[in-house]
Amino acid sequence: MSDRPEWFAAKSYGLGAGLPISWQGWAILIGFIAIVGLAAWLFGEDDPRALAIAIPAIAVLLIITARTTRGGWRWRWGRRD
Repeated sequence: MSDRPEWFAAKSYGLGAGLPISWQGWAILIGFIAIVGLAAWLFGEDDPRALAIAIPAIAVLLIITARTTRGGWRWRWGRRD
């Protein structure tokens, strides 16, 4: 077994992560939604400041999910993998 934490499930098809499988994963996802939602609410959806908050938040979410997905990120073809 790997020493890496497993906070997200791997997708059955394609590349990437599915839903969170631990409380840490849910906390990261809820925090991301709160940050992006708050930025959109405070500045408006079309304001560049909201985008300046959303883009780094997306990057951090992708890095965290890539490092904490069970089995890592790789292309999957369903039950054969």
